[in-house]
Amino acid sequence: MDEQARWRKKEYTDWLRRQKKSNGLPYSENTISSYVSALTTAPSRLDGIKLETANVFEISDSSLYRSMRKMMEQAQNFDEVNVKAGNKAFQYSLAYYEDFLKELESGSISESASQHPSVNIDSGHHGLLDKNIIMHGPPGTGKTYHTVLYAVSIIENKPIDTILAEAEAEGYHPIKERFEAYKANGQIAFTTFHQSYGYEEFIEGIKPKMLSGEENGIETGEVGYEISPGIFKRFCDTALKPIVQDSNHFGIRKEPTIWKVSLGGSKENPVKRDCFNHNRIRIGWDSYGESVNEETDYSQHGGKMILSRFMNEMRKGDIVLILYDEETIDGIGVVTGDYEWLEQMENYKRSRKVNWLVKDIRENILELNGDVVMTLGSVYRLNRITLSDVLSMLQKHENAQLNSVLQQNKNNYVFIIDEINRGNISKIFGELITLIEPAKRLGMPEELVLKLPYSQEPFGVPNNVYLLATMNTADRSIARLDTALRRRFSFAEMMPDPGCLSSLVVNGELLNLSKMLEIMNRRIEALYDREHTIGHAYFLDLNREPTLDKLGHLFEHTIIPLLQEYFYDNYEKIRLVLGDNNKPEKEQFIVVKKINANDLFGNLGEVELEDSVTYKINRAAFGQIASYRKIYDYNGHE
Repeated sequence: MDEQARWRKKEYTDWLRRQKKSNGLPYSENTISSYVSALTTAPSRLDGIKLETANVFEISDSSLYRSMRKMMEQAQNFDEVNVKAGNKAFQYSLAYYEDFLKELESGSISESASQHPSVNIDSGHHGLLDKNIIMHGPPGTGKTYHTVLYAVSIIENKPIDTILAEAEAEGYHPIKERFEAYKANGQIAFTTFHQSYGYEEFIEGIKPKMLSGEENGIETGEVGYEISPGIFKRFCDTALKPIVQDSNHFGIRKEPTIWKVSLGGSKENPVKRDCFNHNRIRIGWDSYGESVNEETDYSQHGGKMILSRFMNEMRKGDIVLILYDEETIDGIGVVTGDYEWLEQMENYKRSRKVNWLVKDIRENILELNGDVVMTLGSVYRLNRITLSDVLSMLQKHENAQLNSVLQQNKNNYVFIIDEINRGNISKIFGELITLIEPAKRLGMPEELVLKLPYSQEPFGVPNNVYLLATMNTADRSIARLDTALRRRFSFAEMMPDPGCLSSLVVNGELLNLSKMLEIMNRRIEALYDREHTIGHAYFLDLNREPTLDKLGHLFEHTIIPLLQEYFYDNYEKIRLVLGDNNKPEKEQFIVVKKINANDLFGNLGEVELEDSVTYKINRAAFGQIASYRKIYDYNGHE
């Protein structure tokens, strides 16, 4: 349903509230709900006619609508559909909508865009305040559901209104499919905070590993420790990675490994000069021959791990940084060929073809490498250096042809934190609490980069990373949320929306779910607070399966247990929320049983016990439509 149609539906509902019956009294909310519901759902059920649209609220011209109304009234099954709507609600609503359109055309109702429902988050402009957002509200208000819509809105640079309208017109599934595709592509990540969640999982920590002689080629078999990035740091690293073009004449692959390679040792030497001149890299251990396998004896000369990396692990499209000395490189290239044996060479016969991006340079990478010097090991991974670091180095040299190879990553990335209020914010975020500020993101005028405590790597939060969090206010209110976090996030309140619920008809009797939920929440707000109201999402399945059995199961296994949790088993307050104080006992969800102390205990002697009451859930009430209807209509009026 487009924005204009939604507005007309809302205005038509309000217009009905202003109308009077023949006796001068206004229509009840039950009647209004049935009229709007009938006009929304009934046209698509008509047989034997072809309508321009089944959504009546898309029609704004009264003349066009009059023709459409006559066509609907001539449908083969019009009387049957009208009866199912209850009390001829469809027939009456068709006539009323024509009167409404005439008033709209006369100008007495203003169709102004400013009257359209507003949204809390303007993801179409992505200003500074939109970088960090917390959706907060009671349970069941669709917070997790909306993170999918907002994440897609942010990534696609579309206003949230556009995505919401698309979800209403085409359904949630197509948007969820796009969400999953972005997630698979690394543009969306998801985590849930809990009491044990910490800095090590989120940013970085120290974890055990098996030592494998990464730099000297010797397997030790001992247990060591490594600094491991957490989920958010890995996500930020991904958002910073330059985009590698699908087809580039340098041959760089999408996720290249960065290798350090020594060509004949350090400084200038004949092997290095040959490699620079003939577009290749070469290493030795010629005495093992062209091929090595599991039976090769490495005990005298070593090199097992280095040969495995060079011959098997290194892939086409990887990047090699060539050693000049322990702090400096003098060449950057892209691997373009598989391992080959150069029989014609006197030594260093193992080779792979390389496209040189730059050579004969002097680039100090000590700081990028975490202040760790490069060893004389011929080949090993430079895990601390990223593709973004390589791009920064290449951009310093005029002869580096980059435009067709690497481009700055301008895609948007969304990191979703579910249940953000359940974690220890200070423990999890650490120094990141400052880095996530919109004005202190990388590339902003107040850009801030800090050294991480374990790795000592410089780290900042990219400007294309958005934080989207959810918070259940029934667990903790915003007022009790970490003050430092509150200052750095925008908040979007998501409260129950009873208006999105359809009515339920059982044996010709109408149950106004919208009115029922509204009254229950008003009572909860009076007895407790608005943070513990009941979300509409619990009832949405009834729109698809409007049965009393479904409603009964929902109340017995979800709504009443939720109320028991809210009111700490104070059954009198629960009874007030459910309206049981205004129903006959057989229709009460929770019945009161008086306990006579003498009947229960017999002769108490000198012990004095007062009579008390106990409470029992009446399961028979879950199968009676009156039990639900009298939550809001206890006087029995329409």
